[in-house]
Amino acid sequence: MIPNRVLMTTDAVGGVWRYSLDLARSLNEAGIEVVLACLGPAPSEDKRREAEALAATRFAALDLPLDWMADRPEALADVPARLVALSDETGADLLHLNLPSQAAGMETAKPVVVVSHSCVVTWWAAMRGETLPAEWTWQRDLNEAGFARADAVIAPSKAHASALARAYMDIGSVRTVPNAITPPAQKLRSPKQPFVFAAARWWDESKNAALIDAVAADVSWPVKVAGACRGDNGQSFAFDHAEALGERPFAETKALMSQAGIFVSPSLYEPFGLAVLEAASAGAALVLADNATYRELWGGAARFADPRDPAAFAREVEALAADTGARSLLGALAEERAGRFTPAGQLDALFAAYRAAGLERSGLSLDAAQAAE
Repeated sequence: MIPNRVLMTTDAVGGVWRYSLDLARSLNEAGIEVVLACLGPAPSEDKRREAEALAATRFAALDLPLDWMADRPEALADVPARLVALSDETGADLLHLNLPSQAAGMETAKPVVVVSHSCVVTWWAAMRGETLPAEWTWQRDLNEAGFARADAVIAPSKAHASALARAYMDIGSVRTVPNAITPPAQKLRSPKQPFVFAAARWWDESKNAALIDAVAADVSWPVKVAGACRGDNGQSFAFDHAEALGERPFAETKALMSQAGIFVSPSLYEPFGLAVLEAASAGAALVLADNATYRELWGGAARFADPRDPAAFAREVEALAADTGARSLLGALAEERAGRFTPAGQLDALFAAYRAAGLERSGLSLDAAQAAE
């Protein structure tokens, strides 16, 4: 089924916000209305205005927690029922949930699609390489219940889909629907400036702020970093060498990306990396962590370095800073690769998942439906 109105969850803390706004805009342009339900900390006024400016999207801020910010499962008990109630109130005919736990125990006759942008189990495996601690197993159990309840499960990369399959034994089929960004109507290329840029929520240790700061001390170009350095969960990071710009409006961050000669992302855990896509679309030369996701998405269009080796990252950055030709070629390759991640391609893959979810909800298998066509 292709729905007339979708209830989509979001949050204002990380990359899900940008993903959900861009996707809501694409759905609106395809004639589908969106109810954007924001959970977790309240969005800033500029974010709220951005959401409310979407043509066929209703924005609703809910006083409900995010699973990774909760300290016990009971804090999340009301989430599924509140989302179902909002979907009934607004006439949504499909629920697109950007946290799998939000589907756990959900009671509705409407199709439910869940997207795993990240999760505590795969984060822990990447960051610690060991079994999830006992005090966090309730989050794994909630995610597992959400996957079991969902009519379709989506991951933004094959690498993350594989990580989910290793983490959750009974997850079943996971569809890959890569993220996308809306290209500008006209490409007004800013002259590249001699600085390195990075953008992330730096309080999250998986974003590897310490490496960026170490690189800034060793390279000839200044290093500028945008993004929050303190999270609502109490985690924080203070930069000593890189120029910390704090959390900036999206338009300002995009402007910096378009000016930067080099964009760096040393993430130790990354299911997709939307900031890398934004930087690539602006023609920045990319130096990325050598991980499975970035190799899958950017192999042949970026330089890679060990994210646990600041000296290796610094060497790659310095080599590009000193070589205008190599930097220009790498930026062109990144921009060409970014052209693969279009809203049209994303919608095609997403609508296939929506159709599969509708079939599952109706009791038909996708194979049976295809055989009948």
